[in-house]
Amino acid sequence: MATPALEIHEGALSFGGRALWRALDLSVAPGEFLAVLGANGSGKTSLLRTILGQQPLDSGTISVGGAPVRRGDRRIGYIPQQRIVAPGTPLRGRDLVTLGVNGHRFGLPITSAADRARVDAAIAAVGATEYAEQPMGTLSGGEQQRLRVAQATASDPLLLLADEPLTSLDLAHQRGVAELIDEQRRENDTAVVFVTHDVNPVLGMVDRVLYLAQGRFTVGTPDEVLRSEVLSDLYGTPVEVLRREGRVFVAGATDVGHH
Repeated sequence: MATPALEIHEGALSFGGRALWRALDLSVAPGEFLAVLGANGSGKTSLLRTILGQQPLDSGTISVGGAPVRRGDRRIGYIPQQRIVAPGTPLRGRDLVTLGVNGHRFGLPITSAADRARVDAAIAAVGATEYAEQPMGTLSGGEQQRLRVAQATASDPLLLLADEPLTSLDLAHQRGVAELIDEQRRENDTAVVFVTHDVNPVLGMVDRVLYLAQGRFTVGTPDEVLRSEVLSDLYGTPVEVLRREGRVFVAGATDVGHH
């Protein structure tokens, strides 16, 4: 069997004295697409921070590709939440993607011919060649996010973490960015951990769901997890899951109506 891209054993994390999750056992295979769902404050982004080595677990272990997680691990690509770059920012799209190749090096980064070729390939893969030379501040939100996908995948990561990468994008750009991420993982066998408040744009791509709620969690296929009885048990209150025209809607207590 292939070594898991990501493995968490007995993971626990708290914030302000409140347990975000505990006894979390999770194994993500190479090429697997895992969606992480849950209400605001359930610990979704904190989970990514622990995998990135930015926040220690209270207890338990995390490994990437069979080795303990460490800060600045080049085997991990990361797509942050959408932040519009301010007009006037001189950083070009190409410069951003180049950081995904040599940004980890100490001193003044020197871009070799091989580095430039990797940057060109990453930019072309996300369809951004036409505007890669333009300053980031002049690009639309969708164009900026395409370049962030290119930056995160330029180093051919074993594991790709995405933190609400579709937020603030219109439906067309949501679909485009989601398809780019899915294409990268299929072509390169990259495992994807995709945090989202709305699973519908990626529902057809998802292999499994990790649902976090009130210090507890459940893991399974979308059909296994996104069910009224499962989420009602997880939240300890009636939750209704509706399916219509291939989309999923969750309704219940005020903190669960998030997708």
